[in-house]
Amino acid sequence: MAYDDFVIQRDLTFSINRGDIFIIMGGSGCGKTTLLRHLVGLLEPAKGTISYDGVSFWGVSHDEREQLKRGIGMLYQSGALWSSMTIGENVALPLKEYTELDEGDIKELVSLKLSLVGLAGVEDYYPSEISGGMKKRAGLARAMALDPEILFFDEPSAGLDPVSSSLLDDLILELRDSLGSTIVVVTHELASIFAIGTNSVFLDTETKTMLAVGNPKTLIADSGDPRIKKFLTRGKEGDSSQPKK
Repeated sequence: MAYDDFVIQRDLTFSINRGDIFIIMGGSGCGKTTLLRHLVGLLEPAKGTISYDGVSFWGVSHDEREQLKRGIGMLYQSGALWSSMTIGENVALPLKEYTELDEGDIKELVSLKLSLVGLAGVEDYYPSEISGGMKKRAGLARAMALDPEILFFDEPSAGLDPVSSSLLDDLILELRDSLGSTIVVVTHELASIFAIGTNSVFLDTETKTMLAVGNPKTLIADSGDPRIKKFLTRGKEGDSSQPKK
């Protein structure tokens, strides 16, 4: 990953398996969100390939790439809801843009998606009228509108209090278990990393490459790299315990 001659990360090689809650983690400025943007097709890698089920994302035609994008849902850090639209209209937008469903079917699907994230009955509210945690859930409902195979989250706990953050972690686990979704999360929140992560990649700012891949609980127990230990223990030497949710 690079901007012109400035390399962000190099030599990244990892697989995200079906059903994973895959964590992209590392210190500030290591390129976590940039990697996420590459994975969802917003940025093309300077070198290398990104493949979905063996299909090279950037090696196919524009139309084929757009079809691959249909299998992706994205929850942005701020929720990224349209302020001039109601919550229901926000969730309905991708259904109106990419399906030929009639208004009645769209309304039913919107209600279903909002119910799945615990927001039944908020269709007529505007984003300014709901809390930060509810905005995150509404953004998630919109990301789920087209039933994507993979959901991507960019710092989902940002701006949330510990209780709301924990509830969002619970929701992510519920979605994985009930819908069979594969979920990719950019986060630096240790409580979330250990509560939901089943696999991960650790990016390092100094060396500009990945230091490890694997279950975060395994990494904190078995990794001999002091940089990984320091990150996963908040810098408390000798503390290999996992933060409690």
